[in-house]
Amino acid sequence: MGLEELYKEIQPKMYAFFYVKTQSREAAEDLTQEVFYEAVKGHGSFRGDSTVRTWLFGIAKHKLSKYYRSKKYGQELEAKLAAESRESVTPEKQVLDREDRDILLERIFRLDEGSQEIVTLRMYAELSFREIGHIIGATENSVRVRFHRIKLQLHKELEGYYER
Repeated sequence: MGLEELYKEIQPKMYAFFYVKTQSREAAEDLTQEVFYEAVKGHGSFRGDSTVRTWLFGIAKHKLSKYYRSKKYGQELEAKLAAESRESVTPEKQVLDREDRDILLERIFRLDEGSQEIVTLRMYAELSFREIGHIIGATENSVRVRFHRIKLQLHKELEGYYER
């Protein structure tokens, strides 16, 4: 597979991964481009111990950590929180206006960091359990079991939400 085909296959998944993690289109676009730039620049460092997708998402994980530590993330988060606090939305209106996707994302953000990572890599980056295991340093089976448990937990929480 050529570089262009690889980019076309992985770019949307990479963007979705970053968008879910940052909730910012601009940041997701920038981070996605940084990953591919880093990959092209450092293609000689790819040893073939994993798939190219796994290697790229390893770079993505590193870029995301760096982004979270950056000043820009802090400023974006502060601006977002300030905007939310200015809105006077009733709980009833929030429930009526919120889409299913937003509810799911909210529940995902309540998970611990490791669970969030597994869910976003599986659902939004569409990586295999083996690839996720390689990225987070766990076995394929343990990732599969954790994902299943997380999925059941989210399903139970969402079921309770819609019964209200």
